[in-house]
This record gives sequence, structure tokens and C-alpha cells, in this order.
Amino acid sequence: MAGENLKEKEGAVGGQKVGVYVCHCGGNISDHVDVSEVCRRIEKIGCVASVQNNMFMCSDPGQELIMKDIRSGAVDRVVVASCAPNLHEATFRNAISRAGGNPYIYEHANIREQVSWVHHGEAATAKAVRLIAAATAKAERLVPLTPIRLEATRHATIVGAGVAGLKAAIDLANRGVEVALLETSPFLGGRAAHLDRLAPTGESAAEVVSGLAKQVLDHSSITVYPCAGIRSCEGYIGNFRIGVEKAPPAAGRQWSEIARGEFVPFAGVYPGSVPENSEQFFIDTGIILLATGFKPYEPRNGEYGYRQFDEVVTLPEFIEMLAGARLGSKTLQLGGREIKSVAMIHCVGSRMIPGIHEEDENGRLNEYCSRTCCTATLQAASTIRRLFPGTNVFEFYRDIRTYGRGQEELYARAAKDNVMFFRFTPEDPPVIGKRDDGDGYALSVRVKDTLTFGEEIEAPVDLVVLSAGMEPNDVSDLVDMLKLPVGADAFLQEVHPKLRPVELSVAGVFLAGTCQAPMDTGEACAAASAAAVKASAVLSRGFVELDPFVAEVDPGKCRGTGACVEACLKEGALELVETESGGKKARVHAAFCIGCGACAAVCPEGAIDVKGWTLTQYEAMVDALVSDDLFEEELAHGTGE
Repeated sequence: MAGENLKEKEGAVGGQKVGVYVCHCGGNISDHVDVSEVCRRIEKIGCVASVQNNMFMCSDPGQELIMKDIRSGAVDRVVVASCAPNLHEATFRNAISRAGGNPYIYEHANIREQVSWVHHGEAATAKAVRLIAAATAKAERLVPLTPIRLEATRHATIVGAGVAGLKAAIDLANRGVEVALLETSPFLGGRAAHLDRLAPTGESAAEVVSGLAKQVLDHSSITVYPCAGIRSCEGYIGNFRIGVEKAPPAAGRQWSEIARGEFVPFAGVYPGSVPENSEQFFIDTGIILLATGFKPYEPRNGEYGYRQFDEVVTLPEFIEMLAGARLGSKTLQLGGREIKSVAMIHCVGSRMIPGIHEEDENGRLNEYCSRTCCTATLQAASTIRRLFPGTNVFEFYRDIRTYGRGQEELYARAAKDNVMFFRFTPEDPPVIGKRDDGDGYALSVRVKDTLTFGEEIEAPVDLVVLSAGMEPNDVSDLVDMLKLPVGADAFLQEVHPKLRPVELSVAGVFLAGTCQAPMDTGEACAAASAAAVKASAVLSRGFVELDPFVAEVDPGKCRGTGACVEACLKEGALELVETESGGKKARVHAAFCIGCGACAAVCPEGAIDVKGWTLTQYEAMVDALVSDDLFEEELAHGTGE
């Protein structure tokens, strides 16, 4: 069946020869769609010169079917019927280019998500035929297009100087790209600088941050702007103009006493200067890379006793307290108090459940797992037990999620260090209360332990540590300014988690680290390197090429009504210009156009179209969808839809 050629012929209506390539998708499609029957019906279409199918069209053998037909001249237009186009559209365009064809003579029919995953039997087969017929009708009317080429400034602006921002800056600079690194605080290092040790390796966070910061400060191609942020942005990929504002930091620290490059505990590396007065300036840059980081979840007043009892703290607060604890005693001593036992509560501000947990002021719940909290909590627990063996540690958890390399070992080590574990359900979370039994313990933690089949446990403790999850930093100003996509979890949303994991839908804007999702330090650095490679690839040639799916005006038809300009969704994409005869005509700025088609929908003269999605192509698709020409046999026997 693989590679079966069901039809080849020389000519077609309008002179176009369309090749149709149907994918089985390993059974995802062919288990519900009769692929052979689909091919049999599609071969009846007049413009179709070749119909083939393959188990996996995206595989090398599947792509070779397309390339062979193009090279031989058997086809000059291509339709692929497979999974959603956002998965492999680039794959098939590249295959066409490698065969010497124009990548824009290709159309896609989604017969997996839109057919086999929602329909069965003849209904699935019939719908697949109609979608492919519509795609074929459009493909017959496709014309070769040329990508839009724009000059690109070999410069990158990175927003955020945590470990992700620092790593991205180093990688870009090492590839010959000039870098401007903007950081809203006076320090470099971000949240990593607020840690003592990195889990699971045990590395010193100060050493990691200092090492990255030193490379940045010593690199001639990197300019660091502390206390600075973006206030305006205009332009497009390769040619952004950014307005930057630097403002003096809050008072309370003698900046002159800190040496350049010095690491300030639980603050970061001081780059050597802070502005004394506000100043504004502009940067011309080719790409923008966002590494704006995260903030720890801040429990509500009274949540697990937070702010209700002084003995309840968050894990980030406890890590700083633990780093300053005096060594040598059998039990942990904090603030002059002996800590004989510590309770650590997981999933505070993460994996929240509607109807059980309280929404924030914006009506949002953090339903995601923050991923790093379990590991950080286990490491803190083991640190307590090893440094202060006289202090007991109780961990209250819903689930332990030590997902990365070397992290499961932390769980095993904590158990070996005699950390005691109690499991609770979200419906019955631990209850924190004041203890007045005269035994010296400040608080009690009561919980129904599911490990002992719901037995109620009460643990006397001197300190409660809340394992607070991650939330993205507030970048609503950048979201509004750059029109950035945001996920339901409030993190910035990449184009595709597997195929384009560090790109945003706004061309020329990339993301790295925990502004995208909860990550540990290693993952944030890996994401930063990926974003740097992607960004440097954009800038390396001195120009960028954009897909040509933009609006195009027919000057002969345009009467200058201005309806298109009013409907345009992208500022700067359309304008009315004076003509030599004194009238006005619409003009498209291709670099700004997003190809939405709003202009085409309102033009009373039909003088504007979107390349690759013209009204004529739409009409042909609709005609194909409603036609029963491919279902004559079924209709004759009363089995058609």
C-alpha cells in the first residue's frame, strides 16, 4: 500500500497538475478513514495528476514520494492530507523546496484532528474526501510566491538578567551578535541568586550565577543596562526600535560600597553602576528575547497559617534563613529559637483545584504543577537532617514529583535521612494550629494520613515551611505592547511545544526560561541556549525572509474608500496614499501585515486580497465542499450523506 500510485496523467483543467498525498498516520487516520476509498474518489478530480498514500507522509520515504513527482514534472501543485498543518507544514514546504519547487504551491488537508479523531466509518471517509477535494480546488489556483525579504540588524535585546537571560546573552555574543541586556533590578542573577544550593547537584547557586555574570560583564559584545525596562516598541523582525527607560533603584543600600562583579547574597551580582536619575533612550535591534522569569507564589493571609503565625514561612524564606543558621549545634537554631521539628507542606500555590482552592483577585487558580518544588523541598529536608540531626522533619505531600535526572535520588536520600512522610488529599489538607501544651512546641499540624488509611496524625512543630510554587512575573505591559500570546496558566505561550518551543507567534520575539513555564536552573539554561541559536540563525544572514501571505492591492480596482485601513488589525500595515492624479489608493506595508484578511472582507470594490488565500481560492474550496460529484455512486444507492 505504501507509495501506491493510483493515477498519473499529463494534463489537467487549467493546465495545473495537482499531486495528492494521503497519510495513514500509523493508523491514527486509516483506522477510521478508508484511505484506499479516499484515493479512489479523489483521482476522479480533473486537475489531479497523481494520488499516493503512505503510512507516514512526514517520514523520509513519504517526503520522497512528493519530491520524486515534482522532479519528474508529474505534478506542479501539492496537497498533503494528514495531521494538523502546524505540525508538519514546514516539513512539506522544505521537501518541495529541496525538489526544486516553490514551497508555496502546497496546500494541506487536516484529516486527523478534523476527521479521524471525531468521526468513524463512512462519515469519516466522506468528510475526508470533501476536505481533500476543497484543498485540491485551492491548490489548482495557487501561484508561486516569493518570500518577503527584510534587512536585519545584527543585534539582540534580552529582557531579564536571570540565569536564562545571562546564558542567552553569552551564547548570542559568542556567535558574533551585539547584545543589550536589560534588567529591572540593580542585580544580575534573578531568582537563582536567592538560592543557596541548586538541586539535585548541590552546586553553589552563588558560584553558578557569578560565573555567568562574569562572562557577561567581561564580554565586549554585551552591554548591561541595570534598572532598565522597555517602555515602547515599534518595527518588525530584524528592525525593531525599542524605547528604554532607566530609573534609580529604591533607596536603602549603599551602592558605592559594592564592587563591580561582587555577588551580594540573596540579591545577585552587582554589575557596577546604577542610574542616579531617570533617563530614556532608544535601541535599534533585530530580535527581542524575553527571559523575564518568575516569582514565588505568595500564600494568602491565613493560608496554612501564613501571616497568622510567625512560625509559618515559605520555602524561599526558609532557604535564606537556613543559609544563615549557625552550624555546630545538634538542632537547628533560627533567630535565637531552637527548632526541634519542622513541617514542610507541598503544593502550596500549585495544582489548585476549582471548588476546593480559593481563586486570586483575578479569578485565577494555579492548576499547573510547578515541577521544581518537590525537589527543592526534599533537598532542604535532607540538609536539615544532615546538618542538624536533632531536628525532626515531617513532609506533608499530595504527590512527590521528582521528575528529572538525579532528582529521584533526593527522595531516596531524604527517606534514608529519616525524613517522615505523610500523604494528604486536597479535600483534607493539613490544618495548622497554635499549640499551648507547655511542651515548648509553637504549632501543631493535623492531617488525615492516606498512607495509614486515613488515620489522623498530629505533629508538634516549631516551624512550618510552605513549598510555594512558581508564578510568572507580571509582564502585562510587554504583553500589551508587543501583542504577546499568554496561556491559560498566565505564562507566555510558545508557538508549538515541540516544533517551535522557544518562539512566540510575534515574529522576531523569542522566549527562554521560566517566563514560559516552571523550570529548574538547568532547563532554563538549556531553553536559553535554544532561543539564542534560533535568534542567531535569524540574524546571521543579514536579512530575514517572511512568508508572503500578506494583503495585496489591485491599483486598478482600488477607489481609496479607506474601509480596509479602518478594518486593519495591525497598526502600520495599511495606509492611504496620494496618487499622481490626486486620488488615494491603499498601500500595504508587507513587513507589518499579518495576513488576517480583515481588509479583503470589507473592500467594496474587491480590490484587495491575501496572497495564498484569495477570495477566488475560497470560492473554489466552498464549491468543492458542497459538490456531490465525488459521491454519485453512493447517492445512486441511497448511501450518501
